[in-house]
Amino acid sequence: MSAERREELVMSRAASAHGWREWRLPIVLFVATLGTTLYAGATMERGEVETLADLAAGWVFAVPLLAILLTHELGHYVAGRIHGVDISPPHFIPLPTSFGTLGAVIRMRGRIRRRDELLDVGAAGPLAGIVVAVPILIYGIATSEVRAMEPRSVDHMVLLEGHSLLYRALLWLVHGPIPEGHDIFLTSTALAGWTGLLLTLINLVPFGQLDGGHIAYALFGARQDRVSRVVLRTLPVIGVAVGLYYGVPSLLEKAPWTFVLRDLFAGMNWILWAGVLVILSRVGGGSRHPPTDDDVLSPKRRAVAWACAALFVALFMPSWMRVY
Repeated sequence: MSAERREELVMSRAASAHGWREWRLPIVLFVATLGTTLYAGATMERGEVETLADLAAGWVFAVPLLAILLTHELGHYVAGRIHGVDISPPHFIPLPTSFGTLGAVIRMRGRIRRRDELLDVGAAGPLAGIVVAVPILIYGIATSEVRAMEPRSVDHMVLLEGHSLLYRALLWLVHGPIPEGHDIFLTSTALAGWTGLLLTLINLVPFGQLDGGHIAYALFGARQDRVSRVVLRTLPVIGVAVGLYYGVPSLLEKAPWTFVLRDLFAGMNWILWAGVLVILSRVGGGSRHPPTDDDVLSPKRRAVAWACAALFVALFMPSWMRVY
């Protein structure tokens, strides 16, 4: 065997070993997230989780939600690998409460030099994820019941999911107009699909190095840094405006203060997300997007970028989830 061939084999084995080590933590985090999402789904299905059978019942929420998230992250990963970008495997974030996860993150360890490549990597995740999320949500809505809502109570809280244009369209497509005083009561699978829409929305916010930030930088270039600053100032304003939209009518109707406060906090999600983005930007070195070496986005990629902007509008929810 020649010296060159032996060197190639050594480098190949070293790369394989490095690749395996790189995937160990992501696999552990994925398994942990499977456990926390199963638990979250089980509490929706069974209320209390006391046995493994109770835990297993949560699959109707965990499996569709993780399918959406995994498809989203693998979209980024595959696009990055195709373009030779040094990109990490997806790292899922388990959460022992709420939906069982905060989603997943994927890190680009090298700078992307071409705007076409940046657009491909940034857009692949949301577009791949939404392709999975919409059929799951349609099935979930079809198996969810529309029924009359109970009168509002000070002692009992009901969480109402946010409505986007796309979500409203799917509701109408499956169930037709929902009568006044009625609402759809989502199954666990439907909630998983809805959560997929929400996570896609917040990732498409055109800020920093979110998916939306990558897409916007590919489209606008260095002007995106100014857009990021405007977005960061606008999100709290949206949160306050939404709170006033729901809270002022309750106040004028002299509703109980419990109801007024619930309504005033309807837009708090956007304020909290703005706070998270501030923290992320400071940890990650600011809201400025790393520059590319070229200033050209091909016409096909430009069309994809505008399609992602349209998807952001279709997914926008003034209130993510409010207490009724």
